[in-house]
Amino acid sequence: MKMQLAEIAHAVGAINDYEQWAQVDVTSVAFDSRHLQPGGLFIPLTGEQDGHQFIQSAIDHGAAATLWAQDLATAPVDFPVIQVENSLTALQTLARYYLSKINPRVVAVTGSNGKTTTKDMIAAILATQLNVTKTYANFNNEIGVPMTVLSMEPNTEVLVVEMGMDRPGQLDFLSKLVTPDVAVVTMIGEAHIEFFGTRDKIADAKFEITYGLSDDGAFVYDGDEPLLRDRVADLGQRQVTFGRQTDDDFYATSVADTATSTSFTTNQWPDVTFTLPMIGEYNVKNALAALAVANIYRIRPENAQRALADVPLTKNRAEWLTSTQGAAILSDVYNSNPTAVREVLGAFSQTPVTGRRLVVLGDMLELGDQADALHAGLADALTTGAFSRVYLVGPHMVALQRALAQQAPELPVTHFTTDQLPALTTALQTTLTSDDQILLKGSHGIHLETVLAQLVETDSKTAK
Repeated sequence: MKMQLAEIAHAVGAINDYEQWAQVDVTSVAFDSRHLQPGGLFIPLTGEQDGHQFIQSAIDHGAAATLWAQDLATAPVDFPVIQVENSLTALQTLARYYLSKINPRVVAVTGSNGKTTTKDMIAAILATQLNVTKTYANFNNEIGVPMTVLSMEPNTEVLVVEMGMDRPGQLDFLSKLVTPDVAVVTMIGEAHIEFFGTRDKIADAKFEITYGLSDDGAFVYDGDEPLLRDRVADLGQRQVTFGRQTDDDFYATSVADTATSTSFTTNQWPDVTFTLPMIGEYNVKNALAALAVANIYRIRPENAQRALADVPLTKNRAEWLTSTQGAAILSDVYNSNPTAVREVLGAFSQTPVTGRRLVVLGDMLELGDQADALHAGLADALTTGAFSRVYLVGPHMVALQRALAQQAPELPVTHFTTDQLPALTTALQTTLTSDDQILLKGSHGIHLETVLAQLVETDSKTAK
């Protein structure tokens, strides 16, 4: 982005006299002073810490100007300042203004599981024929979505925005902020059920992504999910479904797995075989959602085929790595919920292996009063005979340990507290061999990524 300060001040409704700074050029925005680029606008937000206290750091990193939501007497002297009532609101207002200025088509993606992977797939496919900007990492909330908007190059034709949700009304706000032309819901699971109580209420909240959908837009959703089908009757916009059933608009007609990839064909382009650099039929559903979006934007199937074969995925989502002992590691340590765990265990159980399959599962967070029952309910997915040893981490995993002791007493199961991650790491380093495969899956708050970092080679590549 490139705007003069006068334009920014007008967009956010500045309440101070900024005329002496009117022609200052701004080329980016940042709310973290450490990530600010020269020429950037610093946006001090108030949360656990007050961003205003880092203004000197922002200046040292090359800030061209700053928003300011405090008394001007506390602002830096002889430095371009735009005073606003609320910095976060100003950030969102500026994003809305910039979005209308660039005027790209907008694809918004949400879901209890798979939204980041689906976002990456959509962006990769669309980028074969269009100029695309996508959400970086997991910048998917009231701060991240505006930051994604403001990161657009002026030639952006399609903006692919991931939207997260942990409370009612959040997607309503985000959807109306970006007014998507296409809204995508990957699936309804148990993520954040602590805050909603039931999957039905989660579905209500996910459906809010349609509240800002343009009148001539399209809603792309999992047609196998009754909770979504039940909610589309009064939706006037175009509807496109994907899933496993033949009455879906997009479904797979064949699926084939290797140790590190999945290939499939679809009803829409029966002569084209798509290959994903990841395992699991659940990722085929994510790809079908992406292909549904591709079809809306008339992307040629051969371009979609090429994009999916080499899609760049956000870190720590079903990523194959190699341990220092040569064992293949399937890392999926960013988030976790019962549906996601079952899916990845099912896929992992089918991977060819000459040695053992080992499983490390960390607590699934934000499951509320149902947490212990939902953890214990995973026992049947681990007692298929496909796994040689299971390591569990976190207080709720005690419930799964007990369930496994009853259902499969012959299966070696070891439990660690969240303070015992170094001991878990040592145990894995001691037992792993080059013939083994190991899955690491858990919510980000359990920090299994610290275990992963100790297991992998610094120059680790995709596993064999």
